[in-house]
Amino acid sequence: MADKAYHELCETLAKRRGRYPGKDIPEFYALVEELFTKEEAEVYNAVPKGFHPAETIAKGLGKEVTEVTPLLEGMADKGLCTAGSMGGMTFYGAPTFVPGIFEFQFMRGTHTERDKKIARLIRAYKAAVDADQGPVKITYPTTRVIPVDEKIQTENAIHTYHQVASYIQKYHPLSVSTCFCRHEAKLIDEKDDCGNPDEVCMQFGMGAQFIIDRKMGRQISKEEALAILKKSEEAGLVHASLNRQDIDFLCNCCACHSIILKTALAQAKPGLALNSGFQPEQNGDLCAACGTCVDRCPTDALAMSDGAGWKVDLDRCIGCGVCATGCDSEAIVLVERAGVLPPPVDQKALLEAVKAGQLHGESGHGR
Repeated sequence: MADKAYHELCETLAKRRGRYPGKDIPEFYALVEELFTKEEAEVYNAVPKGFHPAETIAKGLGKEVTEVTPLLEGMADKGLCTAGSMGGMTFYGAPTFVPGIFEFQFMRGTHTERDKKIARLIRAYKAAVDADQGPVKITYPTTRVIPVDEKIQTENAIHTYHQVASYIQKYHPLSVSTCFCRHEAKLIDEKDDCGNPDEVCMQFGMGAQFIIDRKMGRQISKEEALAILKKSEEAGLVHASLNRQDIDFLCNCCACHSIILKTALAQAKPGLALNSGFQPEQNGDLCAACGTCVDRCPTDALAMSDGAGWKVDLDRCIGCGVCATGCDSEAIVLVERAGVLPPPVDQKALLEAVKAGQLHGESGHGR
């Protein structure tokens, strides 16, 4: 019988929602009893929405701040809460399972026996939740693709939110960590390796400082960040983040492991569930009809046509530009795609758009 603190933790995580909310099933308790001590679960339950100093959290628990602060610090080190300093004071937050706690467990890229156990428990929980609630239906996309901006046709308007390099130039510090999706898979089965580079997930600003402080990743220079982008693009990985104009992390995703891409690909029309606002356009005069673009496409949106070149299925195309970066003939550019709305300005606007999409059951691209 699980302790009361873990039952309350289930209720708290259910209210905070996310991709995998708290659910009162055996797999939940097996997981959280490994992740959280009873005292840590009590502290997590007491953290209000948003970010708060230890004094506020301790007051909610009816305990001394000297007792609660070490617990919060230990939880931050374990990726069970977030922590950041401002004006000489540390503020703590209680993240959801996804995005948040699950990813933090694997960003260090370590291979301990406990890592492997947590990976198995997380996968079992995700599988149980998926089986219970059925396929996720995206009525408004919470994530978006950021295109390879150097492949965008110059005649198109290229906003800063279309340019990963603009975030790299804007923020300090920057950090990089291990791709948690691919690392979780290898912890469970070392043969489950797609061969793509792993140390490619980036964080910006305060999010990066948290990762650096808690040794979940390492600080990088702007030059190294740009080199990681290049390496990811050459490998055919997709730049993805939250669907808002201001972001604090960037994933470089493969279709075989990424939760972002796999969730989109489970939709009837992936190209409407996840998109950059661009689509590929072919220069038939330059196309060598080699088929490399078709092989590289992460969503199987391209097919060779009977004549020269290829055709694109816009219901599947996410506008990533992976086809263009692999084209030695430089026969592919990205052009603006009609009907795709700009990303919401911030998290509040994104949540409002998601709620509106759920209410009306409409596609997030106004189609």
